Amino acid sequence: MKKITILFILFLSLVSCIEISDDLTMHNDGSGTLRYKVNLSASKVKVNSVLALDSLDGKKVPSIQDISAKVGEFARILDAQSGISNVLIEENYTDFILKFSCDFTSIMALQSGLANAIEAVSKEKLGSEADEIWITWDGNKLKRSIPAFARAKVKAFKSNELDLLKEGTYTTITRFDRPIDRFENTLGTLSKNKQAVMMKASAFSIKENQDLLENTIYLISAKN
Repeated sequence: MKKITILFILFLSLVSCIEISDDLTMHNDGSGTLRYKVNLSASKVKVNSVLALDSLDGKKVPSIQDISAKVGEFARILDAQSGISNVLIEENYTDFILKFSCDFTSIMALQSGLANAIEAVSKEKLGSEADEIWITWDGNKLKRSIPAFARAKVKAFKSNELDLLKEGTYTTITRFDRPIDRFENTLGTLSKNKQAVMMKASAFSIKENQDLLENTIYLISAKN
């Protein structure tokens, strides 16, 4: 199966009703947790109609069992990566909600582990996209952006599909163990305890500006 799995096929056809969120927790020692959620519940009737098809846009539509097997394979491969642990995936094929989480010992372990798992499951090399550093952390400053392999999928939308992107949303949350001093992206909203930043944008906006959710976050220095 190509890098665009059945999940991406469904996303591309139903993106007007998709909600995607990522939730990154960074600890002072550089370890952390990544949580990711894809919610298609508002389109579950249409999703079921797509799954009833033999093919979509020239690509075979597998069964829910096939999808679940692929998701399980991704989880097993990721859990075996160095620096990655506690990989958990919740699959709800009634409301079509997928939740994923994992712990990591470092930002580099997270990025490398995800790239290796995606390549292994898709049977397709990411090439230079796998080497891109989309999160950096120096203990006091974190910079993050959307990974190249995800940006490539958004760029692939055709002009006649752009209206479908306007209702799809992507939310990103970054949490820390200590207060945030400041951040650069004006779309960001600071939490009441000043230890988290949230940003939200439409899929269409990200298509138009793929740096839209890029952010650099500065923390108040830890006391010695």
